[in-house]
Amino acid sequence: MNISDASRDSGLPAKTIRYYEDIGLVKPGRLENGYRDYSDDDLHKLRFLQRSRGLGFSVEDCRVLLSLYEDRNRASADVKQIAKTHLIEIERKIAELQSLQKTLSHLVDECQGDHRPHCPIINDLAG
Repeated sequence: MNISDASRDSGLPAKTIRYYEDIGLVKPGRLENGYRDYSDDDLHKLRFLQRSRGLGFSVEDCRVLLSLYEDRNRASADVKQIAKTHLIEIERKIAELQSLQKTLSHLVDECQGDHRPHCPIINDLAG
């Protein structure tokens, strides 16, 4: 299968697929004319990567998860630890965003939004 078919079937842009190849996450075969030839296994890996990245895993986490996926002797504890670490980071980011939301919501409520120059939002940003 060529790259445009792999792109369509995996939901990834061709540019992303080429990037994944460049960094060694997928290694499609080559036809005699030099074109990439994606196998069903390559397509499955691309879908795996698309889903992993969609869940916010880093490229390096995806590399490890893909290698664990391919290792039939893997320990599920290794997979769980990667997911647990990622979940903790997501929870940290959510708490940070909630704090930002609270602060900004307060500032928006305090600003009259009229034609006067006084603005609590500008005052806060200015320190």
